[in-house]
Amino acid sequence: MAGILDSSRMETFISQKLGFGYGQVTASVIGGHGDDMVPLPRYSSVNGVALTDLLSDEEIKEIIELTRQGGAEIVGYMGTSAYYAPANSIVKMIEAILNNSRAIFPCSVLLEGKYGYNNTVNGVPVVLGANGVEKILELPLNLEEQQQFAKSVNSVENLLDTLRKNNFFAS
Repeated sequence: MAGILDSSRMETFISQKLGFGYGQVTASVIGGHGDDMVPLPRYSSVNGVALTDLLSDEEIKEIIELTRQGGAEIVGYMGTSAYYAPANSIVKMIEAILNNSRAIFPCSVLLEGKYGYNNTVNGVPVVLGANGVEKILELPLNLEEQQQFAKSVNSVENLLDTLRKNNFFAS
């Protein structure tokens, strides 16, 4: 659900920066939630026009930073954790499953050989349908994106290790 939330935030910031295209922006964010998310501007577009053709590198970097800090900003305004946007993300996932729409969303899944990882969980694009995750889509990542994704995988693994050490998963 975090990947949907982060992608939606990035889409909003892109529309705001451009001043047009709201509802036509598709942004792609993989990895964990927060500082270790991996926004993918080259897989983001406005009605089929590549984001990299519409905005400068500096403007894209600004949008990426806003996307990474967006959740903390909302918490600061509300004085509490955000809940409407995460709930909306969950609704989108449930609708895709119930309607068998086979929609593509970034979701946390067990990676078994995908993106070069095994036995680890992280956010990547998947096809969601009546059977839940029906397919994991493996995007070709450039070196910088691979390094960012590796950092995200490591961060999630460290979090899981901490939970395991504290018997969080014990029944």
